[in-house]
Amino acid sequence: MRGVNKVILIGNLGRDPDVQFLEGNIAVAKFSLATTETFKDRAGKLISQTEWHTVVLWRGLAELAQKYLHKGSLVYIEGRLRTRSWEDKEGNKKFATEVVGDNLVMLDKRMDLNNQDHPIPHHSSTGSGSGDNFPGMEIPPSLNEPADDLPF
Repeated sequence: MRGVNKVILIGNLGRDPDVQFLEGNIAVAKFSLATTETFKDRAGKLISQTEWHTVVLWRGLAELAQKYLHKGSLVYIEGRLRTRSWEDKEGNKKFATEVVGDNLVMLDKRMDLNNQDHPIPHHSSTGSGSGDNFPGMEIPPSLNEPADDLPF
């Protein structure tokens, strides 16, 4: 039986993406992403729990992050978990678990020159969809469109 390593997150960037270019001009972006769950405890008090994730994007997704994302941006990330280990200068073994993103959807809205809301495009490393600026970009449906008058 095959295993499944799939992560889906919706959250806000904790800082601007740190983008570096490796040998061969390969872009890699790294940033923290906060996801918050809110629930009521037994006494009815509202409790919020925030979890922080380290997200890594490669190549075109990294360049997209550099161009469009900033601290506070709301994003949908789809990817997989990767755990790395290394030894620090004192010889202690260290571990890091990261989300390697395969798909990115920017959920923030941007304002055009006429002050009209437009969703910001998303990009997938698989290159599905169409777009003007990047191959594989699609404009996602708006999450805040007004409801129409149809009864169904």
